Amino acid sequence: MEKFELQTILLPGVEGKRPIVIAGPCSAETEEQVLDTAKALAATGIKVLRAGIWKPRTKPGGFEGVGSVGLPWLKRVKEETGMFTAIEVATREHVTKALEAGMDILWLGARTVTNPFAVQDIADALNGVDIPVLIKNPVNPDLELWIGAIERIYGAGIRRIGVVHRGFSSYDQKMYRNQPLWHIPIELRRRYPYLPILCDPSHIGGKRELIAPLCQQAMDLNFDGLLIESHINPEDAWSDAAQQITPDVLDYILNLLVIRDVTQTTENLTELRRQIDNIDEGLLELLSKRMRISREIGVYKKEHNMPVLQTPRYGEMLENRTKTGASLNLSPDFVKKMLGEIHEESIRQQIVAINECPPPTPPQGRGEEETSKSSPMGGVKGGLLS
Repeated sequence: MEKFELQTILLPGVEGKRPIVIAGPCSAETEEQVLDTAKALAATGIKVLRAGIWKPRTKPGGFEGVGSVGLPWLKRVKEETGMFTAIEVATREHVTKALEAGMDILWLGARTVTNPFAVQDIADALNGVDIPVLIKNPVNPDLELWIGAIERIYGAGIRRIGVVHRGFSSYDQKMYRNQPLWHIPIELRRRYPYLPILCDPSHIGGKRELIAPLCQQAMDLNFDGLLIESHINPEDAWSDAAQQITPDVLDYILNLLVIRDVTQTTENLTELRRQIDNIDEGLLELLSKRMRISREIGVYKKEHNMPVLQTPRYGEMLENRTKTGASLNLSPDFVKKMLGEIHEESIRQQIVAINECPPPTPPQGRGEEETSKSSPMGGVKGGLLS
């Protein structure tokens, strides 16, 4: 779908200025906990309460939400505070019950978005309904899968659509619970510039001390809003205690955010961007030269019966370049990823060169059988397979 004809996800009385904030506990645990949290958030000006009613967990045995019994608690929140309510739905039955209870916003979780069958089932249940629907990114870094979920919900006639960036699952959880991979939502924004994007710093960080810097980064990237987990007593939360903050702490974080005017343009910024463009063009020219040399190396390796992949050489290069990058204030992770991509393209260029150039002529007096014996890899083909 080339273009989404979208309508606002804003509800009456909710300001459109950045950031739009939806906050509340990871899970609705008790009626008292929900009401106390909601009242504390309302006192700071938060207009929309989020709360998990159905909680899909990675493993069985954990707290999976109170279920439909919690829906009347959220209705009471609306009555006593005037707040709107937002909940996650993962099945057709969830949608039906949420709509019957008068919930104001629905969202699809990361695990649900990963499954097109589940998304389509929810889309079918939403057919003919006018309600804001937020779609979190799938757990795996697949932009097309994310867009596919948006298109399914759009296909059901929903026009009040927004997305939530909550990070992507990774084995490496040294810093973040879910890797931000900011380039993915940035690409989504490039394709669909009018699609509202909210950030979920709670699930990206997994730790409450990361929420503030992640909120600021989302604002610096021109995200429209924030979906944040806030609990009246986070230490005693029944799920995801480490990533929840109190309403007071949330208010403090929001008041410290720097919201930059993205509509401002200056001559200085234009000049800096021009310099970036020139440098990028220079980088591409240098990479092109590097790949030409890689092809020459490929021809040399074929002529000398050498395998394309030279693991010790790559390891030595990676170590040296990473040290050089660090001395130039470049992140080691960035340098490794960049070199990994360059090395992969170099290998591809070498293989292309090998397949294009004619086979070497055996030295006079040595036949094919003897040549094969002289190489423990059985010639170039054997070397490549190794």
